[in-house]
Amino acid sequence: MTEFNELLQNAEKDAQQFITADVFSENEVVAQWRQALRKFKTKKGARSSIEALLKRISQGHQFTSINPLVDFYNSVSMKYAVPTGGEDIDQIKGAMHLGLAQGGESFWPLGAEEDAPVLPGEMIYYDDEGAICRSLNWREAKRTMLTEQTQNAILVMESVNEQQAQRATAAMNELEQLTTKYFGVDATQLTLNKPEEN
Repeated sequence: MTEFNELLQNAEKDAQQFITADVFSENEVVAQWRQALRKFKTKKGARSSIEALLKRISQGHQFTSINPLVDFYNSVSMKYAVPTGGEDIDQIKGAMHLGLAQGGESFWPLGAEEDAPVLPGEMIYYDDEGAICRSLNWREAKRTMLTEQTQNAILVMESVNEQQAQRATAAMNELEQLTTKYFGVDATQLTLNKPEEN
């Protein structure tokens, strides 16, 4: 795990470039995502996953290894300041979608012991059984989380402007290299939906 901890620690250092304002909410990436989330119905306190990572870095938190695939996507998320997440495809019921919630879709968050149904108009990832991730990439469901037993995964990155999309493309390329190197994945067989370049 030492190698993965080192990967995370290097990403923490790279992420410092995105934390330059004394007032945390005034950092550009944080402000951009807060503005984007205001366009949708969200649970009080919902923030982009990249804000949560940057906040922990700003507070001096050190990240430790969870499992290799999660470490990979957390490292590129921090390094390029793009929200990133992953789901176990084999735990998804039917197809995975991104869209506005009707309201009341079942959602069992990581670490929770009861259902927390989503709000009408909330932007969610969902399948036939309910919500997979709430308020875009804010909070993930336990049932589709990546584990050491995961055999098939879908990884998601989000951006809300051209600058972020460019960083997301670089992050996807690095994530592809990491998975190829450590898992022996044939990159030619990967399905990558990269942002279109103008």
